[in-house]
Amino acid sequence: MYETESDFVLRMEGYLKNTIIIIPTYNNAATVGDVIERTLPFGLPVLVVNDGSTDNTREVLTQFPTIRVIHFPKNKGKGAVLKAGLKTAAKENFRYAITLDSDGQHYPEDIPVFLEEVEKTPDALLIGARNLQADNMPGKNTFANKFSNFWFRIETGKKMEDTQSGYRLYPLEKIKNLTLFTGKYEFELEIIVQSAWRGVNVRNVPVRVYYPPEGERVSHFHPWRDFTRISLLNTVLVLVALLWYYPWKTVRSLTKENIRKFIRNNITHSNESNERITGAVMLGVFMGIVPVWGYQMVLAFLLAHLLKLNKVITLVASNISIPPMIPLILFGSYATGAWLLGRALNFSVENMSLEFVMSSLLQYVLGSIVFAVACGLAAGLVCYTLLVIFRKPKTAVL
Repeated sequence: MYETESDFVLRMEGYLKNTIIIIPTYNNAATVGDVIERTLPFGLPVLVVNDGSTDNTREVLTQFPTIRVIHFPKNKGKGAVLKAGLKTAAKENFRYAITLDSDGQHYPEDIPVFLEEVEKTPDALLIGARNLQADNMPGKNTFANKFSNFWFRIETGKKMEDTQSGYRLYPLEKIKNLTLFTGKYEFELEIIVQSAWRGVNVRNVPVRVYYPPEGERVSHFHPWRDFTRISLLNTVLVLVALLWYYPWKTVRSLTKENIRKFIRNNITHSNESNERITGAVMLGVFMGIVPVWGYQMVLAFLLAHLLKLNKVITLVASNISIPPMIPLILFGSYATGAWLLGRALNFSVENMSLEFVMSSLLQYVLGSIVFAVACGLAAGLVCYTLLVIFRKPKTAVL
């Protein structure tokens, strides 16, 4: 049973003072009025952002004098609309903003679901999880959502039921410093990935969804164009996750207790032999330096699995390519390449040319492979020596 608006208003009085409803709209004149009428009884301020609608949306909005409206003279895309709405809400010191689509798919009656959940987990970013088995749910939406959920998990390590729903509650203070680059439908993916990277609690709450029959649907999503944008964004986000987020997360986890736990579970109390532990370290260091940027950890994990080496140790060792070490790795690779090819170790901006770049690329690739082998062997020698000195022989089983 869903409570009445009056009961909700009495119970959630504190949240009504710091939460705003943002409704983006574009050519939804047939439905936006009904969405607003069903939203107003909850007593929350309503901001509608009209994204350059060419139908009679502007006239419909004039029927609601208590709401605020931002009109874009031309259509800019959903991301631009949401940015404008969230920025306005943050400037006016609202703590939360609930975004609600104007096409009638979202139920305003589910607003209490978000406020009740954020009362339990303050400053979380909540995404409405739709019932993907609902009547009239388009098959392409189910596929797109599973596709998006998969990549979100790769990029953040977090599992979500629904990452595409536009029915959300944003914690404005937590997201105000995010640098967001997209302005279309892909914006909704970028903001939750970046929020998760910054430690915001991103989670789902169950909501209802209504999909009208095929002939009555109004969608402004362009499958090929928008799907291409989303795919390109996922490519960039995966690379950033592998090059920055996961190494950074690993470094942050290096507390004294975590280090002791790692050593105890994977070295001192492990049943693996010194040789196999050393092999995992060597593989990790090699993969962290070899020129397969963006895929070091993935390939390191796969190779450790194939070689039956300790995957945790391998992945930890592969994080040698964390940002503070990258300049040293690049220089070591370049210098090794110069030595291999018998070239002088010099670099000059004045000599920059396509030929120079191509020859330097060859020098770097060759040098990085040899440098990776050398560093792997050196790490293995140090590791094996320490294991022999400090590890009790009875814990090693061949």
